[in-house]
Amino acid sequence: MVDEHVLTVSLEEFGLSKYEAQAYVALISKGTITASELAYYSEIPRTKIYPTLLKLENKKLAIISKSKPIMCTAIAPEDAFDGIIHEQINKVNAMNSLVSNLKKASEESRKTRGSEEKRYFHISANNVLLQLQTMIEGSKSSIKIMTDQWGFGLLAECKDQLSSVVRRNLDIKIIVPTTQICSESHRKIPDRVDIRASEITQNCFIFDETELLLINNDNGKGAIFSSTDILGSNQEKIFSNLWKNSIKTKALADMSKTEAQEIYKIIKTVNEIGLTYILNSAMVSKKPESDMFKLLENNGISFKSKSLDDVIEIMDAIMQITCSGHVNFEANTKNITVESKLNSGHSLPWVSILDGCLQKQGYKTRTIYQNNANKGEKIHIKISKS
Repeated sequence: MVDEHVLTVSLEEFGLSKYEAQAYVALISKGTITASELAYYSEIPRTKIYPTLLKLENKKLAIISKSKPIMCTAIAPEDAFDGIIHEQINKVNAMNSLVSNLKKASEESRKTRGSEEKRYFHISANNVLLQLQTMIEGSKSSIKIMTDQWGFGLLAECKDQLSSVVRRNLDIKIIVPTTQICSESHRKIPDRVDIRASEITQNCFIFDETELLLINNDNGKGAIFSSTDILGSNQEKIFSNLWKNSIKTKALADMSKTEAQEIYKIIKTVNEIGLTYILNSAMVSKKPESDMFKLLENNGISFKSKSLDDVIEIMDAIMQITCSGHVNFEANTKNITVESKLNSGHSLPWVSILDGCLQKQGYKTRTIYQNNANKGEKIHIKISKS
């Protein structure tokens, strides 16, 4: 059954007064009735019923008889509101046309100023995690992430979503601060996600190279930028440069955080000041390898308490990270082979440290260097007890 109150309210939204709406609904419901009956059924005061009927007649919504008692009849809805409906349609069309013209004027104004509007969406701190999980699940081809310690902890809560997209063979690359190597958050990330370490101070998530999510670690709020051109391109370039120069972490996956941090410290020390230090040492020392040990020891790194197997394991991880290579120890022949996929002496600093460490532990060494322009380089270290 139709709710007459709802009909009355709806008619008021079309521009009828409350009494006009009540009267028309009563007439539709009761058919042709007297004015006094209409006042009763519509609950309109008797003194107001005749003025209300005249207004309905003027609006062509009702017919009033000239006889007494006065009889009144509602005009059929399809006839009564046809004009009103067309009037509303014309108003909507006029409004749409106005909005279109205003939009054109705005775009032309921006073009003359040499600017183009790009929109982004704010995400509250309470909804950032859910939004991040949704965007990970919705990715089609790639995810690239630069995140600080806070953001990496947030990302660790997306383990299930990351596992899901990994199964779809998406290309997922993450750059984290070096302090997060082998951290609890690191261990929550699926194995097939490629993680590298660098100095990161922002939280930037790039999805399918078309959507960008930035998160502020101070307040946890985020912003989504879709189909970005300049911003997205700049962030892609920043990511690519950081990725190219960042430290691979796959070789450290099975190590403790302390062990991983020690290896990172060795790499950082040698990369930043090792070359200058050994060149200076070569001018004044007959054993630059020993001077490299002094450099490491001066920076809080010592091999004195480590066994040969420990040293081999450390140097193997370093070779994987820096040269895509390996260190192999053949116990039967007492040979150590250091292989690097990069040539031009990339492995030499690490061979120098390994050779010096062996001598410190009482071994005699003989080094043979092989270089292949197409396959990298290989160094054989033959060892024997002094």
